Amino acid sequence: MRDFHFNGRSPVLGVNGMVATSHPLAAVQALDILKEGGNAVDAAIAGAVLLGVCEPHMTGLGGDCFALVKPAGADDVVSLNGSGRAPKAIDPDALRAEGLTSIEGGHHASITLPGAVDGFCRLSEKFGRVGLERVLAPAIRYFDEGVPIASRVAFDLKSLGDGLDAAARKFFLNGGRPYAQGEILRLRAQADVLRRIAKDGRSAFYEGDVAEDMVSALRAIGGTHHEDDFAAVEATWGTPISGRYRGHDLIEHPPNGQGATAILLCNILAGFDVSSMDPNGAERLHLEAEATKLAYDTRNRFLSDPDYMTKLDHMLDPGTADALAALIDPARAMPMPPPLAEQAHRDTVLITVIDKDGMAISLIYSIFSSLGSGIASPKHGILFHNRGCGFNLIPGHPNEVGPGKRPMHTILPAMRATGGRIDMTFGVMGGQYQATGHAHVMSNMCDFGMDPQEAIDAPRAFADPVDGALRVENALSASTLSALADKGHVLTRTDDPIGGAQAIMLDAANGVLIGASDPRKDGMAIGY
Repeated sequence: MRDFHFNGRSPVLGVNGMVATSHPLAAVQALDILKEGGNAVDAAIAGAVLLGVCEPHMTGLGGDCFALVKPAGADDVVSLNGSGRAPKAIDPDALRAEGLTSIEGGHHASITLPGAVDGFCRLSEKFGRVGLERVLAPAIRYFDEGVPIASRVAFDLKSLGDGLDAAARKFFLNGGRPYAQGEILRLRAQADVLRRIAKDGRSAFYEGDVAEDMVSALRAIGGTHHEDDFAAVEATWGTPISGRYRGHDLIEHPPNGQGATAILLCNILAGFDVSSMDPNGAERLHLEAEATKLAYDTRNRFLSDPDYMTKLDHMLDPGTADALAALIDPARAMPMPPPLAEQAHRDTVLITVIDKDGMAISLIYSIFSSLGSGIASPKHGILFHNRGCGFNLIPGHPNEVGPGKRPMHTILPAMRATGGRIDMTFGVMGGQYQATGHAHVMSNMCDFGMDPQEAIDAPRAFADPVDGALRVENALSASTLSALADKGHVLTRTDDPIGGAQAIMLDAANGVLIGASDPRKDGMAIGY
């Protein structure tokens, strides 16, 4: 239990249903769906789509989604991969001939097909109860009427605007400048698209007028995208991967998401007596940073589209973790292993829901960079993500960009099981940080006995795999920072906090749901 003499949040308790996400409006509307007879999947879709206007720099219809779903009355979890593929006509040799050594945001090759809409439709069809018309109604209303810009959203938006094309500037800027706190953002053209999806399903987005609008925008910047690429978009069902940590199972989305990285990181940490350390001290944060460097270097070497990945078993093997753990010097920071061509980004939303029947979902929905690629379709204002930046241009690498391939993704929903029963659904936003965030939250709870809210609130540090610096939050003490510097870490502080998280834990003994939402965001956990 938290110390009530200090600022903080208490976990939220409920018995009939619980929602946790990064914006209050999305949480409330998702809870309304539950109260009106919808299930967890219905609520998650409703809240996620609404976040496209609440947090437009984070997510939208031009993005991707991943989900883990635990059906009611079962503990077998299924995964949904709603990440889009590269267009079939893309040519890595042609990109290298342009002089490219990596794929930067804004280049047409960075824009893979948007997979989220198909993912939402398939989730609704397979698991939903009330249908897309009811599920999309809150988003349609607020895309039309507008949403006031919240505090954290305004903080994020204030530095954005450069690099947007004319259509994106028209739809996502306010008179040529970023929206400020309290100003109303309306996305009425997208509301019309949502009405079509509610009526006709995925075909309303991936075929006809809306698809033509998107293809015309992409062809105008040199893209090889074609109407047939959009029509062929298909989210795929799969089986999650898992690993053990302190008697619990960490359940993650399989590749091309980086869930295997989170499991590898936990396996490395499992070889150390973490619980004997100060949870916010230099010894623990140094260990986590070094494990992060090793796990992310492994990710960069092997993780890719599952159809091309051959080293998944190697990443999940505890023996691999043991060999990497032996490389960690408790007194000295190692040099950052050389990163492969990729970028660090921080823009994703997560919604997690558990309903009264025990159905649970962790759903993550993203356009990758802030305001995605910066390219929008001129008629409907669909802002494209730039997940293609997750590819590399190394010939023969499993994650080399190629026709119809899915890039390595940083987003990853998660669940936890104890004794074979799912007892928590959660996720940590923050681009590259997400795998480290999963391990950090798991360790906070398993090693230090924190409740979900305490585990999310706790200060964070992150060994950035791109620039090699150890990013630190202001809440860490001066003595901890000094000790980390003495170990050889190059510390950096940024104005923005590290990531964000949402969690719902099931206390089966009392039949109570325990919700937690990260104060680093504008959101909340809410239940009834």
